[in-house]
Amino acid sequence: MFTHKTLRSSSTIVPDTARSWRTPTLVLAVFLIIPLFLGLGYYLGVRQQPVRQIEELRAALQDQEALTKQTRLTIDAGLDAFTQRIGLLQAHINRLNALGSKLVQMAGLDEDEFSFSNVPAMGGVDDAMETPSAESVELNRMVEKLELALMDKEQQLSILEDMLLSKNLHENIEPKGKPVRSGWISSYYGYRNDPFNGKRQFHSGIDFAGRLGTPILSAAGGVVVKAGKNGRYGLMVEIDHKNGYRTRYGHASEILVKVGDVVKKGQEIARMGSTGRSTGPHLHFEVIKNGHKINPKRLLLGKK
Repeated sequence: MFTHKTLRSSSTIVPDTARSWRTPTLVLAVFLIIPLFLGLGYYLGVRQQPVRQIEELRAALQDQEALTKQTRLTIDAGLDAFTQRIGLLQAHINRLNALGSKLVQMAGLDEDEFSFSNVPAMGGVDDAMETPSAESVELNRMVEKLELALMDKEQQLSILEDMLLSKNLHENIEPKGKPVRSGWISSYYGYRNDPFNGKRQFHSGIDFAGRLGTPILSAAGGVVVKAGKNGRYGLMVEIDHKNGYRTRYGHASEILVKVGDVVKKGQEIARMGSTGRSTGPHLHFEVIKNGHKINPKRLLLGKK
């Protein structure tokens, strides 16, 4: 027999069946969804990978095409510049040929010995050539030929220059021509009657009469070794021409150079006067060869 107290203390636990089955279901769903998403991601990744590779390859090809195009442009520009340089070298050789031929004619040299008219062997780039390497090889050959031609022309011009300088030097230091621009010969080289005493005496030069102050010119290039008063010569200039020749210019009214001066052919060195043993304004002109006075007439006429 149960009492009322006993009934109050008794309780019955009824399990929550709805909550108990929801928890395993949620866990199971999570485990099912995760592989699904992973599989989907892998599937999409695998499908997209070839597309990305194709895009990367296409971009690489575009870069390569641009690089190839730029390289070709660079090569073409280089070949154009190379060809232009060859043209300039050829034009330079042509000018050297023209100048050399003109100098040979002016110098009166043998044109067969110094022939500048021969055109160096040349070639052209074949239009059929397609590769830059073939063009470069041909252009290099052309440049080598031009360089050899230039070396040959430079050697010829160097020899010609030496000959011209030697000839020009010889002409400049050898007394030739009149030592005055105006005037006349009043007394020749050789025996004559002395104008002061009438006796037969030897005259060692040629006298050029003219107006007082007429310019006196150096008969050739050289160095002044005497400039001043010199006995019967009056005011006199003597020039050493360094080839065995010396010239004297006497009776000047004024001297325009000093000892040690280097003078050129035709340079004014003094002015005509009547100083020293003289009867009037004139130039007493002497030529000395290896210490001996010679007849200036031969040099005045261009004869040795």
